[in-house]
Amino acid sequence: MKSAKNGRDGRTRIIEGALRRFSQDGVSASTLASLREESGVSVGSFYHHFASKEHVFGVLYSETLAMYQEAFIAELTRHDDARAGIEGIVALHMAWCGEHPERARLLISERPPRREEPGGAEVAESRRTFFRQVSDWWRPHMKAGLLKPVHPTMCYVLWLGPAQEMCRLWFAGAHQPTDEEIKELGEAAWAGLRM
Repeated sequence: MKSAKNGRDGRTRIIEGALRRFSQDGVSASTLASLREESGVSVGSFYHHFASKEHVFGVLYSETLAMYQEAFIAELTRHDDARAGIEGIVALHMAWCGEHPERARLLISERPPRREEPGGAEVAESRRTFFRQVSDWWRPHMKAGLLKPVHPTMCYVLWLGPAQEMCRLWFAGAHQPTDEEIKELGEAAWAGLRM
């Protein structure tokens, strides 16, 4: 049900408020009262939509991860060329984090919900689908001798580890990465993943 406050429904206001609070204070330091205050909803309205702060976090993390993965796969599948795909994803990662800093902070700094926690099953399923899609793109390039056969964890570290660290530093107050620095991060990822 939509309220008069900005014409948004209670669930949307809670999610948006939680995103601001979690980004500023972290999940563990945010209280249920601070989430309600930030979103402008009553106790009853909060519990109508969510069972707990952890429930809000699970939904928000799952939705944010899905947004990121959708952008990642859309960018990756635009590229038939292995190098263009690797470097394109690094540029996409940096751009996505710049366009969605609160959501990026959530993915970078918070532990994802475990399978048994709210949102955990959705995150696990989303990851499974995502890794299959990335593997579907990777495999032909690997078979052609262009990309290394690497474990998914190592693939992530070599591909996006430096870019992720650059984002972490940026969000902690370092300068916004320049286009040249982003290009260098892409080249480093290619150097680490090519055969």
